Amino acid sequence: MGQQRHPGMHELTITADCGGSNGARVRLWKVELQRFADETDLVLHVHHYPPGTSKWNLIEHRMFCHITQNWRGRPLSSRMAVVELIGATTTNAGLKVECALDKSIYEKGVKVTKAEMDSLVIEGNAFHPEWNYTITPRRRHQT
Repeated sequence: MGQQRHPGMHELTITADCGGSNGARVRLWKVELQRFADETDLVLHVHHYPPGTSKWNLIEHRMFCHITQNWRGRPLSSRMAVVELIGATTTNAGLKVECALDKSIYEKGVKVTKAEMDSLVIEGNAFHPEWNYTITPRRRHQT
């Protein structure tokens, strides 16, 4: 979706909570971000909210209140029903939420080796490098 709306972009900024599957210390998260950077040729600037501050994620909170209003009183009977209700969310101010069902099956318990971590092209930022870092596509790093 982003590539269609913003062709020619070379960088993407990602903000994420510090906990869960996209936490700042999650090795698989960083391996998959590297894979995404390699596939899209995008430089990824990742910024995690400090632990306990997920309420600072304004995008999530600005959207979620409208999403929950939209599905209020409707049965969430299936994953597709949830996706359709989220995707039908709009506001008078022009917000339109887009949503798609990810039918991928994800393996549990994936272990990331030290060699995989060492292969990442990741650089911590000057300010809290444990929460803020940049991942560069491998082909850009090699040139």
